[in-house]
Amino acid sequence: MKSIYLWLFAILPLFYATSILAQENDNTLKIHVDGVCGMCKTRIEKAALQTKGVKTANWNISAKELKVFVNPKNFNEDQLHQNLTAIGHDTEKAKANNEVYNSLPGCCKYRPDQEESSYTPSNEGVELTGKVFAADENGDLQPLYTANVYWANTIIGTTTDENGEFALRKIPKTNLLVVSFVGLGSDTLNMEGLTRVQIQLENDITLDEIEVAYRRKTTEISFLDPIKTEQISEGELLKAACCNLSESFETNPSVDVSFTDAVTGTRQIQMLGLAGNYVQIGKENMPDIRGLAALYGFTYTPGHWIEGIQLNKGTGSVVNGFESIAGQINVELKKPQNSEKVYLNLYANEGGRLEANANFSHKLSDKWQVGLLLHGKSQQPKFDKNEDGFLDNPISKHFIGMNRWKFFGKNGLEGQFGFKATLMNNTSGQENFEGEGNRLSVSPWGANIKTNRLEGWFKMGKVFPERPFSSIGFQSSVVFHDQDSFFGLRNYDATQKSVYTNLIYQSILNNTNHQYKAGLSFQYDQFDENVEGMDYERNETVPGAFFEYTYTGSDKFSAVFGLRGDYHNNYGFFATPRMHIRYAPTNQTVLRASAGRGQKTANIFAENIGVFASNRDIIIHSENTDTPYGLEAESAWNFGLNLTQDINLGSKTASWGLDFYHTRFQNQIIADYEQSPQELHLYNLVGKSYSNSIQTQIDMEVLPRLDVRLAYRFNDVKMTFNGDLLQKPLTSRDRAFINLGYQTENGWKFDFTLNRQGQKRIPSTASNPEQYRLEEKSPAFFLANTQVTKVWAERFEVYVGGENLFNFKQENPILASSEPYGDYFDSSLVWGPIFGRMVYGGLRFRLK
Repeated sequence: MKSIYLWLFAILPLFYATSILAQENDNTLKIHVDGVCGMCKTRIEKAALQTKGVKTANWNISAKELKVFVNPKNFNEDQLHQNLTAIGHDTEKAKANNEVYNSLPGCCKYRPDQEESSYTPSNEGVELTGKVFAADENGDLQPLYTANVYWANTIIGTTTDENGEFALRKIPKTNLLVVSFVGLGSDTLNMEGLTRVQIQLENDITLDEIEVAYRRKTTEISFLDPIKTEQISEGELLKAACCNLSESFETNPSVDVSFTDAVTGTRQIQMLGLAGNYVQIGKENMPDIRGLAALYGFTYTPGHWIEGIQLNKGTGSVVNGFESIAGQINVELKKPQNSEKVYLNLYANEGGRLEANANFSHKLSDKWQVGLLLHGKSQQPKFDKNEDGFLDNPISKHFIGMNRWKFFGKNGLEGQFGFKATLMNNTSGQENFEGEGNRLSVSPWGANIKTNRLEGWFKMGKVFPERPFSSIGFQSSVVFHDQDSFFGLRNYDATQKSVYTNLIYQSILNNTNHQYKAGLSFQYDQFDENVEGMDYERNETVPGAFFEYTYTGSDKFSAVFGLRGDYHNNYGFFATPRMHIRYAPTNQTVLRASAGRGQKTANIFAENIGVFASNRDIIIHSENTDTPYGLEAESAWNFGLNLTQDINLGSKTASWGLDFYHTRFQNQIIADYEQSPQELHLYNLVGKSYSNSIQTQIDMEVLPRLDVRLAYRFNDVKMTFNGDLLQKPLTSRDRAFINLGYQTENGWKFDFTLNRQGQKRIPSTASNPEQYRLEEKSPAFFLANTQVTKVWAERFEVYVGGENLFNFKQENPILASSEPYGDYFDSSLVWGPIFGRMVYGGLRFRLK
C-alpha cells in the first residue's frame, strides 16, 4: 500500500502537465486581428480580456493573430469581435468604424489606403534575438545572466537567461535598445535592420555585433531582481584554491566556514549566524545537500566543476521548496553546451594533499551534447605538528565522477539528464591507528568514514513557440547514500534513499508585467540509521503545491509573492508563505524587503557529527513516538531588509550594501552542550531562539584593475538552553573582512583576503578537572590567505597560494587527547583553526 501511495504522488505531476496541455488545446481560439505595433498589442489584449469568458490573451504582432484561452460556458465569440472593433482594430469578421480608427495614434495605423496610415514602420512585429556575454578574468567568454535589455524610453524589455540569451519583439516607436548590467551605466545601441545580435564585452564581434566596454565583476547583484541574489562567478571561485564547495566561500563575507571537530576535518558553514543545515543548498535548482549529506555534502561537489553560485540570504522562492530558513545557495555546474572541451586542474599542498580534476565536453550533433567531469583526491602522509598524538589531517581517498547529457529538441523542447557517483574513505585518529583493521578496538583510538553515494536526475522543459511567455518544466532526482563509520568504540551507520519531483508551469496574467509560476512537488526520504547498536528508521513523504506571482510593471517597483502548501506524513499539513519587495527610488538605489517561513526535519546525528569525536553521551528527549526521533519539525520566520547603493567615484562606480535579517524560531532542535561536558542533550525548543544579523559591504575598483571588498558583520544569536537564554556557542559575534584583487595586463593575478573573527562563547567545561577546562570565551583572531596566478594565452595557468599566513592555531583543540577513552575526551569544542600555515600550488589547462 505504501508503494502505491509513493508512486501515485511521484507520477501525479505528469498527469497534471498532460491535463494542462490538453485543456489548452480544447479551449483555445485563434482569430486574425489587424495591428502593427506594441501599443496595438497592449490595446488588443486588454480589450480581449474585458470580454466575458476570456482567461488569457496574446496577440502575435508578426502573424496578426490573437490567441485566447476561454471558458466555453460563458464565452461569446461575436462579443469578442465587437469589443476589438470598438477600439479601432479590424478582425476577420468585423471592421472598425473609420472615426474610431482615425483616432488611433499614427504608429498604430494599419490601413494602407487611408492618409492617416502613411506611417509605415520598418520593424514592427519582427523578433530581435541575441546573446549578451563577456570575457571573464581568464579571457573565456561567459554568458551574462540577468542582463537588462529593453527599448529606450519604454518599459518594454526582458532579461537574459542563464545562457545569456534574450528574445524581444521590435516596436515601431524606436530602434534604440538599452543594455545594462548590474549597476553599470546604460549603453544605447541602434538595432535598425538587425534581427540577431551578439552583445559581447571587451572582445571584437563578428556577427551583427555591438561592443560594450566593461570589465565584468566576479560577484554581482542585480538591481532588478526583487530577491537580492549574489551571482558568484567562476572568476571569484578561482581567487582561492577552491578544492570543493566548502572552500568556495573564502572570499565571501556572507558565509562563515569552520570545522565540526578537531579529528575528522569536516567543514561546516554558517549564514546569518545559523548552522548550514538551515540553508537550503541545491544543485541547478534541485535539492542537493540535505539528509545524511548535511555536513559532508559540501565535499561532494569539486570546486572546479562549478560554473557559478547564486546566494541569497533569508527565505527564497517557494518554487524550490520549503526548507530554506537562513538562505538559499544554488550551485550551477559546468554544462556541456557552454564549457571547455577539455579542462584539467592539478593541485598539491605541503600537507600531502593531491587532487586532480578533468572535465570534458563534446557536441555529438545539433541536438545532443555530453559532458564528463572527474575528480580524484589522495592524502596519505601523517602529520602531528601540535604533538597531541592525533593526526592533523585525515588520511583520505576520494573519487567523484559525473556524466551529463543535454538535448535540444524542436518547438522549444529541451532536456537533460545525468548520473553522479561519489566514493570516499576518510581515516583519522591517533597516529598509530591503522584504519579499519582496528575498527572498534580499545587502542589506539581512531575513526573511519566510508561513503558510497549514487545520484541521478532528469530535467525537461518546453517553451511554447506561439506563447513564448509560457513554459512548462519537469524536474526529478533520485539519491542512494550509504555511510559506514565508526568513532572509537561508537559506530554510526546510515542509509538514505530519496526521490524528488517538481513540475513547474510558468505564464502571464494579461501581460508580461504579471507573471506567475505554479506547480506540484513531491519529496520522499527513507532513512535507516544505527548508532551504537540502536536503530532509528523513518520514512518521510511530502507532496506539495505552490503558486508564485511576480509583478514587474514598474521600473521602480517589483514584487514576488509566493505560497506553498505541503503535507508531511508525520507532521501533517503546513503552509509556507513568502514575500519579496523591491523599490528603486533612483537608478542607483534599490531597497528590498523580504519575509517568509521555512520548515525542515532535523537530522540530529548527521547535523551534529562532531559529537562522535568525543565521549559525550547522546541523550534524546523524545516527546512523540510518531515523529522522527520523537521530536517536532524545525520551523522559523525570517524577515529581511537591505539597501544596495551605487556610488559614482569619478569614472568608477562603487557598490555599497547594508543588510539586516531577523530569524525567529517557532521550534528548533536544541543541541545542548551546556548541561554537562560529558553529555549532549537534544530536545525541542522551550523558550526563545532567534538570530539578528547586520552586515555592511562595499565593493569598488579603486585603481585600474585593483578591486577592493570591505565588509563588517555583527551577529546576535541566542538560544534557550534548559531554561537559560544564552549566546549561541562557537559563533563569533562579529567579523571584519577585506579582499584585495589585482590583475595586470599581461596575465598576472594577485589576491589577498584578511578576516578578523570576533570572540566566541565556549560551552561550559567548569565541572571538568582543571587541566581539562576551557576559557568561557575564545580570543579574537586574524586569518589571512593569498594567491598568485599567472595565465598564458588564456589556456594555461599556474597558481601558488598560502592559507592561514599568520599561522594562528587553537591551542589544545582536543581535551584529554592522551586519554581518548576517558570521560573527558572531547574534540568537538573547536572555535578556531586547527591547522597552521598551509602552502599550496597547482596548474590549470583549458581547451576551448
